[in-house]
Parts: sequence; structure tokens; C-alpha cells
Amino acid sequence: MVKEYSVRGGGGLSLKVKEWGNPTGTPILLIHGWSQAHMCWSHQYLAEELQKFRLVAFDLRGHGSSEAPLGEQFYTDGRLWAEDVNAIITQLNLDKPVLAGWSFGGVVITDYLKVFGDKNISGVNFVCAAIQLNESAMGTLIGPGLLDHFEGATSEDKSIYTPAMEKFLKGCFSIPLSESDFEQALKWNLNVRPDVRLALTSRDVDASNVVNQIRVAILITQGTDDTIVLPAMAESITANAPRSRTSWYEGIGHAPFLEDISRFNKELEEFAVSCKGG
Repeated sequence: MVKEYSVRGGGGLSLKVKEWGNPTGTPILLIHGWSQAHMCWSHQYLAEELQKFRLVAFDLRGHGSSEAPLGEQFYTDGRLWAEDVNAIITQLNLDKPVLAGWSFGGVVITDYLKVFGDKNISGVNFVCAAIQLNESAMGTLIGPGLLDHFEGATSEDKSIYTPAMEKFLKGCFSIPLSESDFEQALKWNLNVRPDVRLALTSRDVDASNVVNQIRVAILITQGTDDTIVLPAMAESITANAPRSRTSWYEGIGHAPFLEDISRFNKELEEFAVSCKGG
């Protein structure tokens, strides 16, 4: 049975949060990426093999059913993102959750860690995750799967941003989604306003030093064929977090949790069990 919450995050902004699984199990907080929604994790929070965990997913500020105020300042302040995650952990009484962040979700995790540290979590799973969004990352760590479509995706003209987002979404997968799953995913991608997409990528972020200070377990999940967050990003995280472990998905793109569901779920299960009580 799904539980729904409205959590007040940074600056009092309302976040839509949902919960599945065992309410006394090890919590896993699933954090989606740029222009996505919590539904992208449906093959995890509905998976039978993961129901022993307390599975929590939410729509990022500006996404899905969470509040989406006008104004760049609501999306460019790292402390607000940190307070969003902290509010969910504290208001839902999540006991040392594992944080699993996809793509921009990696930035959100490092925002949280920069402000609150890792004392209230037990592990981090970076899933094709970004920790750098500065100028030097463009083309070296962030690839053409995003950069080639960014201008169109952030246009205010629907006739321009719609095909750009469709091309971006197709580029997320080396193993294509079914037509129905793709159409559903495209809907929630297009539900995010272009100004929000622009604001998220306007940030100047380099969280290498934050990753270096993480003391809990780190699992890096990375597709070798990812053209959005390039494999070099995973290598950068590894270089800055020598205690981390990387799981390479050969022939997989930007979404291992959708392209190889059974393997991803098994590895998430094993990682969460290993983090329990950490």
C-alpha cells in the first residue's frame, strides 16, 4: 500500500512524497534526475524483491506534483535542495536511509551532504550521477546527450522544447523503453517548465571535495554507453572517494535501473543490506 505525504522542504516549499514497502525496514530514499519525476523509480518501489525495505520517493522541487514557484532563486540555492532532503528524512523519521540519486540526483545528494554531513544516512548510491555542473564539466563529464538538446529543451516555445525533450529522453537509453513506457516518461518530462530545467543547469557545482569527505559506503552505478553523464564522471567520483565501489553496466546508457532492472534491483538490495546499521 502506498502512503502519501506533503513535506515542507527548504523555504517552506511543498514536496510530494510517497512511500512503499516495509515501514520498519531499512529506508531507501530514491532521488530522480533533471526534468523527471518520482515515477521513474516504479520498477524499484513496486518490485517484490525490494518490499522488505522502506522505499521512499519524491518529486524534486519544480517537478511532478511538488510545488514549482516562479523564480530562478528557488532552484539555484544548494542549501534549499539540502533542506528538502533533510526535511524528508526528519519529518518521515527515516532511520539512516540509503540515498540513491540518479543524474541530477547526485547533485542533490551532495547538496545535502555539504550542509548536513553523513551522520544521518547509511550509504549513497550514485546512479549515473552528476557531482559537477561547472563549465569545465561540459563536454568532459557532461556529454552530448544533454548538451546537444539543451538549448531546445530550455526554450519557452513548446514547438521547440517538445521535440528537444523527446530526443533527450530517447538518448537516455541504450536499450529502448517500450512505446507505452516512453510516452509516459515523456509526459512527466514535459510537465517540468523550461525555466526550471534552465535554472537547474545554471548552477556552478563541483562537489568533489564533498564526495571526498563521505565516510559511509558508496556504490557508483554507471552505464558504459551513457552519453548524458559520461563514464568519466563516475571515474571522477571514484578518484575522490577511494572507499567507493563502481558497478559498470556494459552496453547500458543513462538509466541502468530501467535498462537492466533485475541486476540493478539485486545490487541495490545487496548494497542496502550491507549498509544496514552503518
